[in-house]
Amino acid sequence: MKIGIVGASGFLGLELLRLCAVHPEFEVVTAMASSQAGEAAAVRYPSLAAAYPDLRFDPTDAGGLVGLDLVFLALPHGESQRIVPGLLGQVGAVVDLAADFRLTEPELYETWYGHRHGAPELLGSFAFGIPELFRDRIAGSVAVAVAGCYPTAAALALTPLVRAGVVSPEGIVVDAASGVSGAGSGLSQATAFSTVDEDFRAYGVGNHRHTPEMEQILGASVIFTPHLAPMSRGILATCYGRMARPEVTRTEVMDLYERAYGPEPFVVVSGIPPSTKATAGSNCAHVSAVVDERSGWVVAMCALDNLMKGGSGQAVQCANLVVGLPEETGLATTGLYP
Repeated sequence: MKIGIVGASGFLGLELLRLCAVHPEFEVVTAMASSQAGEAAAVRYPSLAAAYPDLRFDPTDAGGLVGLDLVFLALPHGESQRIVPGLLGQVGAVVDLAADFRLTEPELYETWYGHRHGAPELLGSFAFGIPELFRDRIAGSVAVAVAGCYPTAAALALTPLVRAGVVSPEGIVVDAASGVSGAGSGLSQATAFSTVDEDFRAYGVGNHRHTPEMEQILGASVIFTPHLAPMSRGILATCYGRMARPEVTRTEVMDLYERAYGPEPFVVVSGIPPSTKATAGSNCAHVSAVVDERSGWVVAMCALDNLMKGGSGQAVQCANLVVGLPEETGLATTGLYP
């Protein structure tokens, strides 16, 4: 299958190139990146040298994508909606890693992203990209909006509990920390080594753009606080929900996880609190939970690699569903450790 990657020079683009290099059915024929057009991929990312010795980044040109079987968009938020209207119907399928087509209501997009949506008529054309929760909609779709990294972690931890009525949908708290790669590959003081080393801080408090995405998935009200952790990869989401009834037990909660995720190749249900390092480089999310009878809260946890299950790995998983391949194709279930 002929594949195009737009926004190929960022961290998500790099991860897509890495995954496509080992995918038995995907052949990258163009990797577009306007700001690095003409640069050799192996010069920007020497880790790609063996797989892509001759690949150079192309200028971003929608015309150069026409006729491809599949196009991944790994562009900054707001850019996909400029290119998608000219792509749908001209390529086999579009898998977008940005936030442009995740929210179903254009008013929500304007509120949280600060500008009107450029293609609101296409919002309903996109399947939401978390296969474990929305597989039926993704399979066979021609357009997928891959979920954000934080919403993926929160949704995998909380959805079985909310759907079963174990936790109240009111006032759910999501407290999550992410590695620096989640901020992208651009240079900034906020993500420089000397800034993040030996530091841990909250940001986007009360107004992070992933909040409405979580609420849309869960059908619940969410208080979300993200944190920046001094690590390259990984997300750990610790989520708190009020017990909807006093007799909830940890056994019941873990049984819900087992029923929801037991057959899933990319979700590990664990009896111990999850670790970000256990997920590094893999497409697996690790989930667990504790019931605190004393306070009446359920603490649900999820760890994942923000560039894999929280980004490019999930995009490939969705793409496999779209084109009719087994979901696991080209994706690792084991992490890199130590």
